[in-house]
Amino acid sequence: MPNQKPFWRTKTLKQLSTAEWESLCDGCGKCCLYRLEDEDEGTLEATNVACRLLDCKSGACSNYPERKKIVPDCIKLTPAVVAKMDWLPATCGYRRVHLGKDLPWWHYLKSGDRDLVHKLGVSVRGKAVSELKAGPLEHHIVDWVDDPGPPKPKKKAKAKKR
Repeated sequence: MPNQKPFWRTKTLKQLSTAEWESLCDGCGKCCLYRLEDEDEGTLEATNVACRLLDCKSGACSNYPERKKIVPDCIKLTPAVVAKMDWLPATCGYRRVHLGKDLPWWHYLKSGDRDLVHKLGVSVRGKAVSELKAGPLEHHIVDWVDDPGPPKPKKKAKAKKR
């Protein structure tokens, strides 16, 4: 059925199967970065400092199944949690589905390429530093975490025969 909408356009986060839920994650690793809160302003500033479990070279959690046991502060995303997490990046599949938006064009569920998020520089791969090596968070404030990612490439015009 070519006109059938994908599951993320027809279901709410609460309606997703476990497999569908897990597939919404594009593997960018941005949710594994520390943020600093300005207590006076109530604003958050992103850093490039990652949880100690994030493999900064691959951009993936080194122990995803046991992450909550090892890092008790790790936030397990659920539909209720996503609804409260206004700091999730604009590109986050969970956030986008929660807000009724489509996934970015480069998300692997649309592009078929799990590595595209890294190839395009949307992920933390090669940009993050482990909390074990970082030093003071204040020295690592960045502005790329909520970047919406690269624009969709323009389709080449097909030549018409006359």
